[in-house]
Formats: sequence, C-alpha cells, structure tokens
Amino acid sequence: MGTERFVRLWACLAIAWVASASLVVANAAAAPGPIRLTSPVIAAEGRIPLAQSNYGANRSPALTWTAVAGARGYAVILDDPDAPGPRPFVHWLIWNIPGAATSLPGGLPTAGRLAEPPGAVQGRNGADGIGYFGPRPPSGVHHYRFRILALDTLLGVPPGSDMAALSAAMSGHVIAAGGFTATYPAPGER
Repeated sequence: MGTERFVRLWACLAIAWVASASLVVANAAAAPGPIRLTSPVIAAEGRIPLAQSNYGANRSPALTWTAVAGARGYAVILDDPDAPGPRPFVHWLIWNIPGAATSLPGGLPTAGRLAEPPGAVQGRNGADGIGYFGPRPPSGVHHYRFRILALDTLLGVPPGSDMAALSAAMSGHVIAAGGFTATYPAPGER
C-alpha cells in the first residue's frame, strides 16, 4: 500500500472514530501520517495496570508520541466504547499540550489547568470530574482507546469542558492522529 493511500485510509479511520464524538476532521486527509502513541506502562492491546485503574491508584499513564511537523498543540482523549450508553464513556480529555512536546508524564494532577506541560488544559470526564478517571468497568473486560490528535492551533476551550465542546473546537484543525487500545477487566474477570 502506498504512503498516500495509507495516509488517506488512516484519515478515514480517524474520521470514523471522531465522528462518534461529533468531530468533523475536515483536513485530516492532508495529514502527514498516523502518530505513533505509546506508553511505558501500557502495551498496545495489553492490559492496563492496576495503578492506572480507578480500582487502584487512578494514576494517569505516561505517554510518548512521534512529533508532527506543523503541530501547534496536541489533544489526548481516552474513552471506553464498551461502557453502557449511547456514547463511549470519556475517561480523559487533555488539550493544548504544546506542539514541541512529545510526551506526557504519568500521574498528572486532576486540575483544569496544568503547570506541566505548560498551557495544557483538562476537561470533564464521564464521572463528572476533571482530568484522568482510570478504568473501572462494572463487569466484563472493557477496551480503552487512547487517542492523540495533532492540531494546527491551540484551542480556546475552557478547563472542565466536555467532549462535545472539545470536538467542536477541534473541528477542521486536526492534522494527524494516532493511538492504541488496551483492556481492563472488572474485578473477578480475567
């Protein structure tokens, strides 16, 4: 598969994913390619450690990604598509991560505005809190989608905003995207 076709396929997949959150990625077809997102504590398709779950320490995981030329900022979204309800359960929204950044440290505070990384803002999660809310499936094994979006601008979205507000602000500003999925079981599940 040629690079241009791969980029267009990835852009289509990114559009399909964000469409579930009412995000229109108008310029994703021009993306330089998918962003490689990784975590030193969570393997792609692996199990999320207890420390990152809400059954444990509820500590946000450290994340690293490949830089995107032209990115003014990044947004990270963590959601659970297996949660009951019409939309995925939002576990974490963080945006205005500086464009020069290629990582987030683990254990970020649950505050609307962060000192590190400078300028980063966190939104409202599905548990009606601010910042990271770790996996806490009531039953079964749930899948958690970690997504990163490179943006051509910083967003004027206030701290504590929800997924709808973040999606509307990002519309037309996503220049690349990437991510991985990991799992976490409810207590007593394997």
